[in-house]
Amino acid sequence: MSKKSIKGLSLKEGVLDALTRSDALVSAAVVLLGFLVATLLILIVGRNPAGMYSAIVQVITGLSQNRQGEWIWNVRYIGEWFVVSMPLILCGFSMGFAARTGLFNIGAEGQYIVGLTAAQLVAAFGPQIPVLHWFLAICAALAAGALWGGVVGWFKARFSVSEVVATIMMNYIALFGSRLVTINIPGANTYRIPDFPKTALLRSPLLESITNNSRLNYGIWFTLAAILFYWVVMGKTRLGYSLRATGLNKDAAKYGGISVNSSITASMAIAGAFAGLAGAIVALGSFSYGRVLAGQDGYGFDGIAVALVGNSTAWGTALAGMLFGMLKSAQPLMQSRQIPKEIASIIMGLVVVFISLRAGVRIILDWQMKEKARRNEADTGPLPETASKGAKT
Repeated sequence: MSKKSIKGLSLKEGVLDALTRSDALVSAAVVLLGFLVATLLILIVGRNPAGMYSAIVQVITGLSQNRQGEWIWNVRYIGEWFVVSMPLILCGFSMGFAARTGLFNIGAEGQYIVGLTAAQLVAAFGPQIPVLHWFLAICAALAAGALWGGVVGWFKARFSVSEVVATIMMNYIALFGSRLVTINIPGANTYRIPDFPKTALLRSPLLESITNNSRLNYGIWFTLAAILFYWVVMGKTRLGYSLRATGLNKDAAKYGGISVNSSITASMAIAGAFAGLAGAIVALGSFSYGRVLAGQDGYGFDGIAVALVGNSTAWGTALAGMLFGMLKSAQPLMQSRQIPKEIASIIMGLVVVFISLRAGVRIILDWQMKEKARRNEADTGPLPETASKGAKT
């Protein structure tokens, strides 16, 4: 092989290595790949991809064209985009916070459900005092989610119970437990309980007025507070350092004086609180009545994909939640433009698949580097130090 080809190969490997090591570049690349494949699929089924992109533009900007070709601006689409994104961001934090401690929290759905149920109970029976009513409901949801996640963390720390198995089982306990509790509330039927008092709702007349009567509510402030909390705690505090050290190497963290068991339990409790907050925001912000859940809403499972795309960082996960919220909000608009609404789900799935391929690319690159080093050693012989050691032996 010529020196020129070897240099070109090395440059190519260097570029690939840099791309796979940059989290931001990988996330941006996989999103673009997801949209590219979706565009090809739309062309294959005989539709115009412009319909998909115009629906996305309408969600992000509120701009759309009527049949006469006139541009119309409706800010309500932006408000609804934020409403859909909020629980996705919070459930992404639930997965991401645990992941930074080396845990795989697949139970955000169950933690979301117990938070939603606790918020509904306080909303139905709490004191009907403005602000205090919904504030108590939020606190109850945070406590319920933290308890649900903390129990799993304690079992993991104390008895080495797999958090994956435990959280999967806890998801079903949360769902059927929620049904059992809410269906027995006076006035409830098989799908809903009576309307909440207005003092329990997170409705904001100001936010509704500036977004043309969208469902945007006080939950946006709690979501922003959660983003800042995640960023500060994980990156700027001793607790965050302990959690990250535990996730990187439990033995080293323990040797350094960090209580690994406490870190695991605290991480899962905080992760559960994020998901519980998501449940409260959905229960009190998107509905005026309590629901008797017939199935899982899916926010917790979508949160796993959000955290993966956002690399479990505060701002990355927030942006990924906005991306997934945008795709979900665009689904009905795509359908009105003759684009199958499943395209949005396909894009989300492709993004997760491409993110997962990153680990495979790294393995291949590492193997190629080792093989290259082995071939070079075979061609040039062992290093002088190695040869001298062999002679002495």
